[in-house]
Amino acid sequence: MSRRSRHIIKIFAKRFLIALFHTRFGLMARTRKRSLRAVQLRLAFEELGAAFIKLGQLISLRPDIIPAEYVFEMESLRDAVPSLPYEEIAAVIEADFGKSPDELFDSFEHRPIGSASIAQVHRAMLRESYMTVFGEVLEAGASLAVKVVRPGTLEQIKQDLEIVTQQVARLHAFKSMKRFNLPAIVNELSKSLHDECDLRNEARVSDTFAFEFRAWPHITTAPMIWSHISPNVLTMGFVEGYKLSESAQAEAAGVKTHFLALHGAEVFLRQVLELGQFHGDLHQANLLMTLDSRICYIDFGITGAVALEHREAIAQVLVATVYGDAKRAIKYSADLGLIIAPEKQALVEQKMATLMTRTLGANPRDIRGFAIGFLGIMNQERVSIPRGFGLLIRALVVVEGCAQTVSPDIDITEAAKPYVTKLIARQMAHPARLYQRIPAAINAFLKELAG
Repeated sequence: MSRRSRHIIKIFAKRFLIALFHTRFGLMARTRKRSLRAVQLRLAFEELGAAFIKLGQLISLRPDIIPAEYVFEMESLRDAVPSLPYEEIAAVIEADFGKSPDELFDSFEHRPIGSASIAQVHRAMLRESYMTVFGEVLEAGASLAVKVVRPGTLEQIKQDLEIVTQQVARLHAFKSMKRFNLPAIVNELSKSLHDECDLRNEARVSDTFAFEFRAWPHITTAPMIWSHISPNVLTMGFVEGYKLSESAQAEAAGVKTHFLALHGAEVFLRQVLELGQFHGDLHQANLLMTLDSRICYIDFGITGAVALEHREAIAQVLVATVYGDAKRAIKYSADLGLIIAPEKQALVEQKMATLMTRTLGANPRDIRGFAIGFLGIMNQERVSIPRGFGLLIRALVVVEGCAQTVSPDIDITEAAKPYVTKLIARQMAHPARLYQRIPAAINAFLKELAG
């Protein structure tokens, strides 16, 4: 057994024993036990580095198969590590471009502004004017953010993936673990990490997002500098702005924080219900409030897609959630692949109604509590959750969290009510939809005539 394998086992054993103690050796209620175990699992992932942090992030994207307590705990993963010396980062840049940072940029700050397990970010200045793919010209001297993959990252990730794959194969042999399909998650992890370590992929997705939202005045992204982008280096325009946690400072500087919080929730709904594509990894580190009152999206490692034929059903589920209608929510969830056996229908509806009263009848509404409860009910009743549906639920919870970080009094379901109600009305009044309803209307009319 390698030294790294022994270290990984030691960390997990330590966290398992701490969880066992905190849960009073398994005597607590199931949901409380899961929550405490999830905390220790997150801390273990943070201690073990890049591959495990990304594994935790993938778990947070799989509410279709992973218990909700683990899904939402993984949102709190902290990916911050000590920075590498400038000389090591400069060597990566020179290997990819054949030039040192001082030759490639007008200036390059030696101290990073951010350091994570896969890459660290430095500020720099553009040496020559550059025209972006959308025709915007960045003048020489413009501020840049340069993201550089840490040397040795790929090798460490490959080593860790081999260890994880072996251990997961052993766990998957247990009958109780098969429903989590851990080997599939590890395969997904491998592909995700491979893509993330080639920074050109992130740049392409960012520019695609910018193009699709080019007509939205309050949405922006960082411009990509393709002449300075390689597998290990991503150069973009530096965006001045405030983190969501700095809303008080932003408001004092004249940024329309409350408007952006409300607008951000509507933007998410429009992404899902009108454009069919949404940022699947929203959290506070991936959003900025700019000085001219725009929302800047960054880090496009994960996006979600919604098929055209599913958008009406999603809108109906959202309307049902807003108005606390359990029967309607379950009916339209079936159109999204959430199939409940007929013999369980009444029980699930009753549980959903109770959950809605407890979480959505409160003031303010507890969207997070509703999401965890909803996923818990589906888990208890062994109802399979389509992956896209689970990702959407998680994204909605994160949007609420982001909005309330800026304005704690915001109720995104209340903010969403006018938008989704109008959208449903438009969908129902669409000529194609009216045409589909004609036969049913004629049948109802004939039955009425027949008495």
